[in-house]
Amino acid sequence: MIVVASVVALGLIAWPVMSYFHIPPFTDKGDPVSYDQADGANGGKGGKPADSKTLMPTGPKADFRNEKTMGDGTHVSVVSITGPKSGFKGKVWVWAPKEYTDPKFAKSGFPVLIALPGGPGHDGNYWAFGAFGKDKLSLEDSITKWYQQGKSKPFLLAMPILNPGPDDGGIYWDGSDIPGQPKMGTWLTEDVPDLMKQNFRTLKPRDGWAFMGSSTGGFVGLKSVLQKPDKFKAVIASGPDIVPDSPLWKGHETQRQENNPEVLAKRLIAAKGPDVYLSFQYGTKENAKMISDVKKFIATYGDKGPIHTKLNVIEGGTHNAATYLRGMDAGPIQWISEHLEGPTPSS
Repeated sequence: MIVVASVVALGLIAWPVMSYFHIPPFTDKGDPVSYDQADGANGGKGGKPADSKTLMPTGPKADFRNEKTMGDGTHVSVVSITGPKSGFKGKVWVWAPKEYTDPKFAKSGFPVLIALPGGPGHDGNYWAFGAFGKDKLSLEDSITKWYQQGKSKPFLLAMPILNPGPDDGGIYWDGSDIPGQPKMGTWLTEDVPDLMKQNFRTLKPRDGWAFMGSSTGGFVGLKSVLQKPDKFKAVIASGPDIVPDSPLWKGHETQRQENNPEVLAKRLIAAKGPDVYLSFQYGTKENAKMISDVKKFIATYGDKGPIHTKLNVIEGGTHNAATYLRGMDAGPIQWISEHLEGPTPSS
């Protein structure tokens, strides 16, 4: 009895340590994760959707593997895919809120928020891993809290690789199809959304599709919504660049301008739609030029015709994810949610 009790006691002591370092069998990291119920993720034959806007999973089903398990039992999982349209091979982390498995939403489509990092963004996506700042904030827990508070839609999260390689020597890809380079624009706006449609109950219209991003990721989200307003309706751009400035554009000025938010905004205003919702935020302690560029963009294009803008200034905020999550709580997530569709109860 003493030996057995000692073994049990040692196991209880060791479990947190072994789990932290992901040592089997004390962790579920790497375990298969399936998001389909009876909803047809293996081929879209899971019955009638709740409404005409819902798209049931089309398949094929991806091989998602658990990256981390949240406190409420939901999973952040990851899959590596080769984009059929871009040809780029990279990882995408995904998360579904608790509501996704609620029986009342069993046949309902959920809105998708594509979350993009700043920095290198080639070997991970910090929105998938976060615990940011002294409060250890995470995007997933924040979405859960905001939904419970009535501020947010219960978003599905797609958190893809942003760049095909490290930003050594100032090299980055602006989330665009730069000639002679991996087609990162197609990867982010075509392949990643297709992955979500294949594996989750989503929404057919653009009212269920939005971006968020910080720094370079904020630029890419902004550019993507303005470039493809027929596919995406809203963005939260945090501390973003405003114009494409990668050195890889050298010799490709025409293509660079096709990825310039200023050019795209002017074009959308002239076309008189469709409406897009651009939420900007920055901290008061951030780079002065970035702040000036954001203000100039809003003054020039904001609330003109189909372009709707909102600015959130985060007092004392700096250029980091903790600042931006705190800022999103103060208004941006609610503003874009008010202009997006949410799941319609099916029972």
